[in-house]
Amino acid sequence: MQVASTTQSDPAAVSRAVTMPPPLAAPRFELTDARVGRITCYGEDLPGASEQRPLLLIHSVNAAATAYEMRPLFEHYRTMRPVYALDLPGFGLSDRADRVYTPRIMTDAILLAANEIRRRHGDVAIDAIALSLSCEFAARAGTEAPNLFRTLALVSPTGFDRRAEAAAKKAGNKDATRAMPWVRNILNVPLWKHGFFTLLTSRASIRFFLQKTFGRKDIDEGLLEYDYITTHQPGAENAPYSFVSGYLFSAHALKLYQALAMPVWMVHGVRGDFVDYKGKHAVEGLPNWTIQVMQTGAMPHFEQLDKVIAGYDDFLARAAGA
Repeated sequence: MQVASTTQSDPAAVSRAVTMPPPLAAPRFELTDARVGRITCYGEDLPGASEQRPLLLIHSVNAAATAYEMRPLFEHYRTMRPVYALDLPGFGLSDRADRVYTPRIMTDAILLAANEIRRRHGDVAIDAIALSLSCEFAARAGTEAPNLFRTLALVSPTGFDRRAEAAAKKAGNKDATRAMPWVRNILNVPLWKHGFFTLLTSRASIRFFLQKTFGRKDIDEGLLEYDYITTHQPGAENAPYSFVSGYLFSAHALKLYQALAMPVWMVHGVRGDFVDYKGKHAVEGLPNWTIQVMQTGAMPHFEQLDKVIAGYDDFLARAAGA
C-alpha cells in the first residue's frame, strides 16, 4: 500500500478538480493498492481530539455515487471527532478504470481506508457508517476484520428485500453475486457505451431517480448538481455498468449481516422505491442489532439529520457502555 497526501498544490489533484471539484471541502489523501487501484479519502484528525474514536463514512453505489452522499454526516461530526470519507473505486476522484467492479474490490477499498485510519489513530477500532449497497461491502469487511471496527451503522441497507432472498436460494458459493454478464456486455458496446450513459444521467433523469430515492419531489438540490458533475467525467460509466448488471450485489448479503459480531445500528425509511425490508426478521432478534425506522426516504440523513444523529449517538453511547 502507498499513501499520498494531496492538496490544491498537487498538480494531479488540480487536473482532476478542473471540472470535478471534490465532493467534500476537506483535506484529502490517496491510497493505492494493486487490487483496488487508487482511491481518494477525505478528512483529518482534529487538534485535541486524539482520544476520540475515528469515524469512516462510506457512500452508496449507483450511477452518480460519491462521498457527497455522506456530506451532512461528515459536516456534523467533523467538528467533534476525527471523521473520514472515501470515494469508492470507480467513483468521485478515485480511479475510474474500465474493469468489472465486484464486492471484493469495494470491500478491499474499505479495508484499505479503515486500516490507514486506524494506523493514524493509535490502532484503535473505528466506527463506520455505510449507505445502501455499500452496507453489504461494509458487512463483508466487518466479518473479515472484526477487530478493525468497533461498530457498524447501516443506512438503508440492501440485501433485505425479496429479490435478495430469491438470489440467495439460487446462489452457490459465499462469494456469489447477482451478476448478469450479458447486460454488461450490451452496455459496453463502444458504439453506444458513452452515449447511453449520457442519456441516463441528464439532469432530468438524475432528478427522477433522486425523487424515487427520497420518495418525494422535494430532493436535495446540491446533491443533484454534484451528481450531474460526477457523471459527466471520463470513465463515469464504468463502475455504474457493473452496478446495473448485478456484479456488485452479493447473493448472500443476509448471511454477511447475520455473521457480524460488533454492535450494529440499522436505520431505514418508509418512502420511495427502497422500502422492502421483508428479510430484516433475520437480524431483528440478534442481541447486537438495533433497528430504527424513520418517516423518510432512503436518504434519512438528508431529510432528518437531527433524528439520525440522535439515534446514532444513542446507539454509540449504549455500545460504549456495553
